[in-house]
Amino acid sequence: MRPRQGRNSRIEGRDLPSDNRFLTRLRLELAYFNGSALMSQRQAGVAGVVLRFERVRPRRDARFQPLKSREITPGFLDRTIRALKRWNFDIVDIDEACRRAVTLASPRRFACLTFDGGYKDLMTSAYPVLSQHGVPFTVYLPTAFPDGLGEAWWLALEAVIARQDRVSLVMDRNVQRFNTRSTAEKYQLYAFLDGWMRSLPPSDLSFAINDLCKRYSIDLAALTREASLDWEQLARLAADPLVTIGSATVNYPVLANLKDADALREITMGKAVAQTAFHRDIRHFAYPFGDRASWNRRHAGMAEEAGFTSAASAIPGVVEIEGRTNLHALPRISWDGRRRSLRIMRVLLSGITFRRARPPGELVISRRPGAPSN
Repeated sequence: MRPRQGRNSRIEGRDLPSDNRFLTRLRLELAYFNGSALMSQRQAGVAGVVLRFERVRPRRDARFQPLKSREITPGFLDRTIRALKRWNFDIVDIDEACRRAVTLASPRRFACLTFDGGYKDLMTSAYPVLSQHGVPFTVYLPTAFPDGLGEAWWLALEAVIARQDRVSLVMDRNVQRFNTRSTAEKYQLYAFLDGWMRSLPPSDLSFAINDLCKRYSIDLAALTREASLDWEQLARLAADPLVTIGSATVNYPVLANLKDADALREITMGKAVAQTAFHRDIRHFAYPFGDRASWNRRHAGMAEEAGFTSAASAIPGVVEIEGRTNLHALPRISWDGRRRSLRIMRVLLSGITFRRARPPGELVISRRPGAPSN
């Protein structure tokens, strides 16, 4: 699916984000009411879950919010923590989660709270809630962003499309033009360009987003600084014994788009910068973006080589006992901020909807006849 050169382009075959959400929600709600989730939760073999969040901030009223799935409100975070306690989960830090993953089953399952991206609203909106409840959590930090050197291209892309009725940019050395008058067109274009930009090598991605920002007077550096925690705020977080600081590389690239030497440099330098800044060993890592297309088993090996105890993905799944879960391909449940139902959360936490997580590219040596492959 490529737009045509030099003409107004339409993006065909892209569903709006809400098209399949109703059926998914219905299936999850049914799993709650028929009791299958609770039955699954009682099954042996599951140690717990690692929850993945990104932004925490008050709800916005804008019609165009392509990143809404990555946001929750402070109120929902509070409800989540209260629910986890009510459901008898032990809320533990990432070190304890890794310990339980290699031991025999505990009487209670654990839940581990993690936050990706190092966003400023973690301090302003999430931290007061987390502190009030006295629960541990982990922050995965891309270290270029507190220095003001990172590029939050996904935020800039949202800002451009939100403000414009027509967008043009250079793709494959040709200028492409898109109409974005309606909200539907804006969502479709964001999904298309987000996928395209994620496929680019870092230098091409930086050129593309900076060119787009210059065309539409978006200050990419200021936008990134405004959204990101600075070192002073991070130092305040790091002083709290309930906070674990993890690394998420330096520049938050899609590792799969890098040469191996460059990927290893991003992983090791991110750790080195964080260790220098916080004067402590940084033992935990998260793959930028974390989905199956963004990293592979070579990167899991690099994370282990760099000395990380764990490397967290965004591949959905639960953490199993007795070393059955690869800690350098640690599955997490990424909560979709468009959902508000705690019933759905309980179904997801049960693990009933997930297969066993494996690193992208891992070979299946043998399989029972008729068993599904991952």
